[in-house]
Amino acid sequence: MSETPVSEMSFEQAMAELERVVGQLERGDVPLEDSIKLYERGAELKARCETRLKEAEEKVAKITLDPNGQPRGTTPVEGL
Repeated sequence: MSETPVSEMSFEQAMAELERVVGQLERGDVPLEDSIKLYERGAELKARCETRLKEAEEKVAKITLDPNGQPRGTTPVEGL
């Protein structure tokens, strides 16, 4: 597991670690206590990925179009 706090991870970092966690859990060769910790870490990573995806979707939704339908800029999204 990475020592980087999940809240500081990029989408790509969180997804890569989530894939590693899922792989370890699927193999089933991890002791029960470690499996529980991995599951909790995985849930945290999943939530981080969902948050980052939602933020990206909101940014895309805020792209403004000119009268010809061409992108011309973005409208700031609060909190991003």
